[in-house]
Amino acid sequence: QVQLVESGGGLVQVGGSLRLSCAASGRTFSSYAMGWFRQAPGKERAFVARISGGGATTYYGDSVKGRFTISRDNAKNTVYLQMNSLKLEDTAVYYCAAAQYYKRNYYERSAYDYWGQGTQVTVSS
Repeated sequence: QVQLVESGGGLVQVGGSLRLSCAASGRTFSSYAMGWFRQAPGKERAFVARISGGGATTYYGDSVKGRFTISRDNAKNTVYLQMNSLKLEDTAVYYCAAAQYYKRNYYERSAYDYWGQGTQVTVSS
């Protein structure tokens, strides 16, 4: 069982930056791939980024490539999402997720086994 707790959300202006954190419980954090998803009001939960257990491999959704960076610190059991050049359309609840095994559909919710409760990010003009 893995418990995930996100933090770092808040209100930011267009063009600004935020860094989200996701702290995980358990002693086998490095064996899990970690992902970030987001859900805007009235929309489906969408893939944002994923990082492999060791941190060597990352994937990003098209809408955030070049602006967001996922990273992890396995010594701290924490995964991060650095968000730069924020846009109005980045407003959403952001969720981190853990995947015990690699699956080809890493961009889908079903590829993840554990989820955090989410943290709100609001981008204003």
